[in-house]
Amino acid sequence: MVRPAHGGNLSWAAGLVGCSPDAILDFSASINPLGTPRSAMDAIQAHLPLLRDYPDPNYQRVRSMLAQIHQLSPDWILPGNGSAELLTWACWDLAELAQTVLLTPAFGDYFRALKAFGAEIECCPVEQSEFQHSAGLLLNNPHNPTGKLFDRAWILEQLNRFELVVVDEAFMDFLPPDREQSLISEVQNYPNLVILRSLTKFYALPGLRFGYAIAHPDRIKTWQQRRDPWSVNTLAAAAAEAVLQDDEFQKQTFDWLNAARPQLFEGLNAIPGLSPLPGVANYYLVKSERSGSQLQKQLLEHDKILIRDCLSFPELGDRYFRVAVRLPSENQRLIDGLTSCLLNMIS
Repeated sequence: MVRPAHGGNLSWAAGLVGCSPDAILDFSASINPLGTPRSAMDAIQAHLPLLRDYPDPNYQRVRSMLAQIHQLSPDWILPGNGSAELLTWACWDLAELAQTVLLTPAFGDYFRALKAFGAEIECCPVEQSEFQHSAGLLLNNPHNPTGKLFDRAWILEQLNRFELVVVDEAFMDFLPPDREQSLISEVQNYPNLVILRSLTKFYALPGLRFGYAIAHPDRIKTWQQRRDPWSVNTLAAAAAEAVLQDDEFQKQTFDWLNAARPQLFEGLNAIPGLSPLPGVANYYLVKSERSGSQLQKQLLEHDKILIRDCLSFPELGDRYFRVAVRLPSENQRLIDGLTSCLLNMIS
């Protein structure tokens, strides 16, 4: 089977070791381990009778709710079939510029979407803070896979230098309000700013697909004219409305993460040969003295644990891997499994 470019491919992993996908503990996809909220499941159940009707093509209910949360007019918001769909339209706009700066290592879908429209890409290291060109900039905040958090003030400086800045905030939800660096409050001041958000990670909805873009209404209208009608299905829109109001699930998530993140970091850091990079998101990039793909293979065979190798990030290669933060007991299983595998590789 072809090695996946994304995390979370349990069918691929199960095929390698001959087991059911349900038997695998997945650290390769950075999804909330608390699982899909009950509020989402109830909303899906309640809206099943509406499958006989077409969705509202303007998605007014969920747009109005998002507008209220972010204190914007609904005209500034566009729901999408996951943020991946909206990334495609953002990259169409970027491709119309002379050049797009992409901070690397970068999420593989950024290359896919930019190349689909023939964009001229300039790759710059994520540590770089000054750029010679002033066309387009695509970045995610927090950064994937390093977990680096860009300061709002620095991004605002780039908005004065670049013709278009697209910020993917897919993991920003995992930061409490007093620490996050979202630019949503600035979007009305910068017509050259596009923000992409996702409900997939925080609310554990990767199989349902729901994201949204925040941008100037003129840009939103253009994207609506480009894309297929009814991009978001009825059940996804209903689940989105429900989870956005689920304050209890949000609190439970922060309670879990505040305890689990340091536990996993300290456990990884204590393993000889591993060096996790400090980060702010619900995952860690780990530098390894041993092959990351070999570690992935051994963990799958011996412990049914899947980690994300970094072969799809050319700048990182085979001496890095990425792991999600999961429940404390699951994190300990990973720590024990990695310790055992590394000892076996040394001996």
